[in-house]
Amino acid sequence: MQLFHKHTTLQSLVNFLLVSSSFCVLYVLISVLFLGTSKLVHVHSSSQELSTPTTLDHLVFGIASSKSSWAKRKDYVKLWWRNNNAMKGCVFLDTLPDEDEDNDASDSVPPLCVSEDTSRFRYTCRGGLPSAIRVARVVVETIALKNNSDVRWYVFGDDDTVFFPENLVKTLSKYDHGLWYYVGANSEVYEQNRLFGFGMAFGGAGFAISSSLANVLVKVFDSCLERYPHLYGSDGRVYSCLAELGVGLTHEPGFHQVDLRGDTFGLLAAHPVTPLLSLHHPDYTDPIFPNMTTTQALKHLFKAASVDPQRMLQQTICYNRWFSWTISVSWGYAVQVFPHHMSLREVLKVQETFKQWKKGNMLAKAYTFNTRGTPPDPCKRPSVFYLDNVSFGNDGIIISSYKRSFQNCSNDDLLSPKRLEEVKVVTKKLDLDIKQLKAPRRHCCDVMPSSARDQLEIEIRECKDEELIYMH
Repeated sequence: MQLFHKHTTLQSLVNFLLVSSSFCVLYVLISVLFLGTSKLVHVHSSSQELSTPTTLDHLVFGIASSKSSWAKRKDYVKLWWRNNNAMKGCVFLDTLPDEDEDNDASDSVPPLCVSEDTSRFRYTCRGGLPSAIRVARVVVETIALKNNSDVRWYVFGDDDTVFFPENLVKTLSKYDHGLWYYVGANSEVYEQNRLFGFGMAFGGAGFAISSSLANVLVKVFDSCLERYPHLYGSDGRVYSCLAELGVGLTHEPGFHQVDLRGDTFGLLAAHPVTPLLSLHHPDYTDPIFPNMTTTQALKHLFKAASVDPQRMLQQTICYNRWFSWTISVSWGYAVQVFPHHMSLREVLKVQETFKQWKKGNMLAKAYTFNTRGTPPDPCKRPSVFYLDNVSFGNDGIIISSYKRSFQNCSNDDLLSPKRLEEVKVVTKKLDLDIKQLKAPRRHCCDVMPSSARDQLEIEIRECKDEELIYMH
């Protein structure tokens, strides 16, 4: 009887343990399932956010200026700033301009902001400007602006930095703003990079910082400034602070510092295969179109940019085998017709039409790209045709026309391109996807039959898979 009782008690205990174990296993399974579902939901929401296209509304601009320079340079900002609250950002000044000087409509330029007092920071760089501290802190003050929700990128530049906003959006969309990115470009001059840093984004060209990186940078920036009183410029301080965070520069060649003087035709006519993002130093270079002021010339360029921004300055080369002509199209800007055959690699070199930024040793004239000289004989130079007009044709076709620029050459040879007066270029609007942005390829072009003796017609198209660009 006692033995039976012990057996019953033991059996009950076993049953209890089995039931308890079942509940434990069930609990663990439910927990794992719940946590896994939560992670899936989190990943799904993150991927949803990344799949949402980046737009102009996701960008915030911080523009460094001063009271003395703003009066003159605000016309450059008006060229690219979008009206009707389509863009977010601020122009930072040392003091506000007088009321009679500030007569612009509120939506034609960004809001004006007064920079914070920076007298607490040390500045000991010989020959530098104390304003570099204030300009460096434009980064912090831009990130701290209110009513900037849903920001993905902060873009910084000077008041004489001319941005191309649609191309900025397109280029930055290939990067994940949730990761730490510092995007910009170097100077065109080797010596400038050697002095200030090959890993630095030059501020005049403009640069962009992803929102995730900006949110961390803003917390440590002021403490970092204290360690670099010896640096010359504001962009050097930003670069040093980002380097302390372990972030390197992601190079985008569409940003242009333009540390050059004089005629920048050669640089613009041989633009790399990437969207045009910015142009700097318009006060130090000649107007990019002849017989125009600097502002008029930039406005003329933006006429083409408003029609097909992603194709701006994209260089396409084709050959006319009947006349042995080599033709280079820098869309929206100029067409060059060389009176002889040139290999593709020679055409792609930048023609040295400009002067060096600063006088000095040989390094002052060493550039970060390959250059070629200009033939001393005008009759051996290419015939240059500058943008005249851009219009839409049927079925979304874009027709751009380029008129001949005057040259002092009286060559009347029937095979000479000097007899041409106009070049017409036919294209479709360029809309690059992420794959094309990450792995760009130059387009091809064909010389079309023309009924006019003094006119050349060219069609730009995507190259075929195995197509080569050379003189057939």
